[in-house]
Amino acid sequence: MTSSGKLVVVGQGYVGLPLAMRAVEAGWRVVGVDVDISRVKRLVVGESYVEDIADGQLAAALASGRYEATTDYAAAAAFDVAVVTVPTPLREGVPDLSFVTDAARSLAPFVAPGVTVVLESTTYPGTTEELFGPLLEELSGLTAGTDFRLGYSPERIDPGNKVWRLENTPKVVSGVDEASLRAVTAFYDSLVDSTVPVASTRTAELTKLLENTFRHVNIALVNELAMFAHELGADVWAAIDAASTKPFGFMPFRPGPGVGGHCLPIDPSYLSWRVRSRLGRSFRFVELANDINHHMPDHVVSRVAEMLGRRGCSVHGSRILLLGLAYKRNTGDSRESPAARVAALLADRGAEVFAADPHVDPAHVPGRIELVDADEEQTAAADLVVVLVDHDAFRRDIVLRHARAVLDTRHWLQPSAGSAAGTAATAATVGVAAPSGSARAFVPAQRSAPGRAMVESM
Repeated sequence: MTSSGKLVVVGQGYVGLPLAMRAVEAGWRVVGVDVDISRVKRLVVGESYVEDIADGQLAAALASGRYEATTDYAAAAAFDVAVVTVPTPLREGVPDLSFVTDAARSLAPFVAPGVTVVLESTTYPGTTEELFGPLLEELSGLTAGTDFRLGYSPERIDPGNKVWRLENTPKVVSGVDEASLRAVTAFYDSLVDSTVPVASTRTAELTKLLENTFRHVNIALVNELAMFAHELGADVWAAIDAASTKPFGFMPFRPGPGVGGHCLPIDPSYLSWRVRSRLGRSFRFVELANDINHHMPDHVVSRVAEMLGRRGCSVHGSRILLLGLAYKRNTGDSRESPAARVAALLADRGAEVFAADPHVDPAHVPGRIELVDADEEQTAAADLVVVLVDHDAFRRDIVLRHARAVLDTRHWLQPSAGSAAGTAATAATVGVAAPSGSARAFVPAQRSAPGRAMVESM
């Protein structure tokens, strides 16, 4: 496998574009195919819409002459390796593999003897061998394993992560036979520091679902625990920090307003669906985790109503400022973000909903929400501030000094005991729920004086 060959990357989103850029850096000639015309128009002028890829990096790839973005699959002719990184959403709880099948049908006419094709899209065990491969074989007239190489390698892109990037994150690789595994491994060895071969494409497909189901279930555990801890008068955040001091047998997960992004709300459901459809049984852990995490926005809204009610206010007619609309910190990725549901539920109850997020594209802001800056004026004007995402761009001092009341779903205002920010947060916190025997005791809170925000965590 030579890095001077021709690589086709189908899909130029959060997974495909970083892969294409890394391949250009490694010496590959790359064609990035995407069916979204607006995306391609932005790419050809050097404008990146993926935060992990700077405009300068994209411009350098274009200037090298080794990167081309297009909607035309004809540009895939004479490729050496093709990687499919298209979306695999859920439609009413059922996996939608239409983007995968469309990519296979469009790519198949250009599959030639000796080429390597890899699927990276998240999917259920069996997809590569039962759906993707057979489509390529049928429409190309060739046989996977005999005439061309076929494999699966789950993506591990973490948007916004500055430490673990594509090149230094171990890459799981697989093939439908030994020759395919060798070819897939050789390709990724040209891009990443280490590869992890597994014996079958089904195992590789399951690996991706296992990784995210593990996170999904454990996040559901701490989310439900946070609800109970609030009612029991215990501090779930302090308990998690204390438990984290155990050097074995514990891994910290922290509560939040729900789960978002393409992976956690979707990947476990692929596994659950496959178990139910193929084996006729339910994956109870996944289904329970889905239920808990899906309803966390409802819990956030209940806490909002509770806080406002103690001040003699109702949700209806209250001005509420949401900090963050993305699904995670320091990224503009708002796919499946729980913030959207929080906003919708508040608007349904008659609240005036405002939101601040310096990363999210204004075009992706849900209706009935007015996008504003998280400045002193907007913070002071809100009856309640709800911290949904702890972006670095948000300023704790502004929130603590100017907010009337804050529901902090990320424990952002008390980042750590003994830190300067934590000390300031503690000094500025009034009206915070505190244990009193086995029940919660609350300080009645009207509008707080400047620098005296009423802060509660999840």
